[in-house]
Amino acid sequence: MNEPVTSETYAAQLRRLAELTARVAAQRAEAHTWYAQQCAAADRAVAEAVEQVRRAEAEAAEARELVDRVDAEAAHLWGELRSRVRSGGRLGDPPGPARDATGDPVPRLRGVRELLDRIRQRGELPSSTNPLLVGCGVGGSIVAYALGAAARALGTGSGGDLAVGMPVLALVVTLLGPLVGLAPARLLADRRHAVLTPRPITLVVAAGLVTTILLLTLAR
Repeated sequence: MNEPVTSETYAAQLRRLAELTARVAAQRAEAHTWYAQQCAAADRAVAEAVEQVRRAEAEAAEARELVDRVDAEAAHLWGELRSRVRSGGRLGDPPGPARDATGDPVPRLRGVRELLDRIRQRGELPSSTNPLLVGCGVGGSIVAYALGAAARALGTGSGGDLAVGMPVLALVVTLLGPLVGLAPARLLADRRHAVLTPRPITLVVAAGLVTTILLLTLAR
């Protein structure tokens, strides 16, 4: 037969049940805490991942915008270069990006733009070209005087209206001699990427005028 349950045994069982219940409650609370921590960590990881994706998308959009701006600026500068180079038609399309290119392209484009701006702004011919300008004036007057002399000779050897008109034409051509030298002077200025200011124009015309006067004086 079973032994009767005494009050002491019953009390021990109650204590044991209370201990087990407390242990289960503590483990359940620990499990809930761990679960909450894991959920919070997962939420933080998802939030961080979403933020990283957002930043990556923003950086990608900014990079695409920069690439578009750089391509447009490079095409514009290339077009400006083609318009300033005599053989610009041979340059073709602008080159593509270099595979091993590094660094920020914006400062480089700014440097190219400043260089083209300096090329665009024509200056005055330097004083070192004065002998060439004098030579243009002298040469133009000599050519005009030679043409005038040929016209006079043609009029002298002909009769009728030519005998009357050619000397007049020869005089006009000879008197225009000081201005003929401005044509080669303009070519010189274009080659030096400069403009003909009053100083070189005066120098060419003065040299041509002096030459024309000397030639007319010697021809008397």
